Amino acid sequence: MALLHITDASGRNWQFTLTPHRPCTIGRAPDNQVVLNDPRASRYHAHVKFQDGVYFILDGGTDGRRSANHVFVGGEQRYEHPLRDGDRVTIGASQLRFDTSDEKRTEPQVQYDDRPLGHTQMLVSANEVIRAALSSPHPAEAAATPSAELEDLRRKAKILALLYEMTKTLGSVFDLDAIFEKACEVIFSATPADRVVALLADEAAPGGDGEQDLHMVAMRVRDEKRAAQGRRLSVGRTITRKVMRERQALLTQDAASDSEFAGVHSIVSQGVRSTICAPLIAESRVHGALYADRLDPFTWFTRDDLELISAVAAQTAVAVENARSHERLAREEVARANYSRFMPEYVVRQLLESPESFKLGGVNQTVTVLFADIRGFTRISEEAPPERLVRLLNHYFTAMTEIIFAHGGTLDKYLGDGLMALFGAPAATPDDACNAAAAAIAMQRQVGLINGQLREEGLPPISVGIGLHTGEATVGYIGSERRSEYTAIGDTVNLAARLEQNALPGQILLSEATAAAAAGAGCAFRPRPPIKVKNRVRPVPIFEIDWQKSLESGV
Repeated sequence: MALLHITDASGRNWQFTLTPHRPCTIGRAPDNQVVLNDPRASRYHAHVKFQDGVYFILDGGTDGRRSANHVFVGGEQRYEHPLRDGDRVTIGASQLRFDTSDEKRTEPQVQYDDRPLGHTQMLVSANEVIRAALSSPHPAEAAATPSAELEDLRRKAKILALLYEMTKTLGSVFDLDAIFEKACEVIFSATPADRVVALLADEAAPGGDGEQDLHMVAMRVRDEKRAAQGRRLSVGRTITRKVMRERQALLTQDAASDSEFAGVHSIVSQGVRSTICAPLIAESRVHGALYADRLDPFTWFTRDDLELISAVAAQTAVAVENARSHERLAREEVARANYSRFMPEYVVRQLLESPESFKLGGVNQTVTVLFADIRGFTRISEEAPPERLVRLLNHYFTAMTEIIFAHGGTLDKYLGDGLMALFGAPAATPDDACNAAAAAIAMQRQVGLINGQLREEGLPPISVGIGLHTGEATVGYIGSERRSEYTAIGDTVNLAARLEQNALPGQILLSEATAAAAAGAGCAFRPRPPIKVKNRVRPVPIFEIDWQKSLESGV
C-alpha cells in the first residue's frame, strides 16, 4: 500500500493510506481527506490521484484552482509531480512523505475473485466466541475426559490471554498499520495461518450490507518463503460479502476438492484449501474484514482457529473505530479552530455536524450586510503612541466581534479601523435582518463603555458609523490562487458600504429593504432624506435606527 506520513504545522504526526479509486485532497478545510492545522495551507491546497499505476500530487483542489503558497517536492515547486518512494512534499509549514515500502511487499491493490464457497463451511459470531470462552462447560462436555477438559480450559485461557493482550496494546493506538500489525502477530502466534489480509471499507460508504468495495490496507505472510505466493493469491469476494452481510466469521475449506471446482485450474493452482474471513464489526458499522488462509494444500483451519480469529477481528474492529473517531475529532478540532475565528459557535457546530448543508464555494443567497467604522480615528492615531493604538483596536474589535457572534452574525473581515459582518451566511434564518439591527444597537451601546475606558487612559473618545443593507449577494470562498477568503460580493455589499460611509458619528443607517425585513425587531426607525450613491441612478431611500429610544424600549 501507499502511505503519506504527515507532520503538520502544529507538530501533529499521523499517516494516511492512499487508495487508487479515490483522490486524496489535502488542505485546511475539514472535508479534506488530510486536514492540515497550518495557517499557510490553502483550504484545498493539493490532491493526490492515481493514474496509469502511479500516484501524482497536484497543486490545488480537484476543481483545478491552484493553492496560494504552492506545493514543493524535494524543495522545488511543482504543479504536478509523479510520486516516488521517499518523496518529501512541503505544504506551507507541513511536511508529507510518500512511502511505498509496504506497497512493494504487498501490491497496491488486492485481487478479488468471485468463485463459490468451499464445500466445508462453519459460521461463528464474535459474541458467541467470547461467551463460550467465559462460560462453564456445557452439560454434554461434563462427561469428557479430564485431559480433554483440561485442554479445553487451556484453549479458552489462551484466547482470553490473547484478547487481553490485544486490548492493552490497541487501547491507545490510533495508527491503522500498527493496529493490523498487532492483529497479524496474534493470529500468526495462535493459528496456522500463512497469510492475513486486512480489508477496509470506505469510511464514507454505508456499512453493513456486504456490497461496498473493500480495499486492502495491509497484508502479512508468515515467512518470506511464502511471500511471492501470498502476493499472487486473490481474495474471495463471495466470502467477504457473505461475512460483511451476515456479520459472522466464516471458515471454508477443501475448496479445491469440491465437485463444483472440478477442472477449475485457478483454484487448484492457488492451492488454497482452508480460509477464514471475519468481519470487523463495531458499534456503528462493519468496517471491513480480516481474511486469513493456509497456503499448504495438506493442512486446514479448525473451529478453534475460527473462534480465535473472530475474536481478534472483534478487538481489531474496536481499535479501527477508535482510530477513525480520533481522526474525525482531529479534523473537527482543526476546523473548529479555523471557523471559530469568524463564525459564531452555533454555526460552527452546524457546519461540523452537517457539512453537506452548506454550499461553500459561491452561491447566491439573501444576506444582511453590516459595515462599521470608527470616526476620527486618524486624529486619535496622531495623538496616541502606536502600542496604545494597537491595544485600543484589539479591545474594540474583540468587543464588536463578540456582539456579532452573540447575534448570529459571521465576521467577514477587519478593514483598518472598520469591519464587515454578514447575517444569513453561511446559514440563513428569517431573523437575519432583525439580528443585524439588534447587533448594530448593541455595538453603539458598547462604544459608550469603551469611551469610559479611553478617558481613564487619557485618550479621546471614539464614535462609530454603521450601515446595513439586505439583499442577494454571492457568498463563498472567493479570491485568487494566492489568497482566498470566505466573503460576500455584489451590489448588496456595495450599498451597505455606501450607507456606512454616509452615517454620521453614532448613527445607524439602513436601507428600505433592511427596515422592512427588521420591522418586527422592535427597533425605532425614522426615515431620512434619500441619498445618492455611486452606480445608482435614483436616490436611495434610507432609515435611521433611533438606538437611544430602542435602548430605552429594551431592544
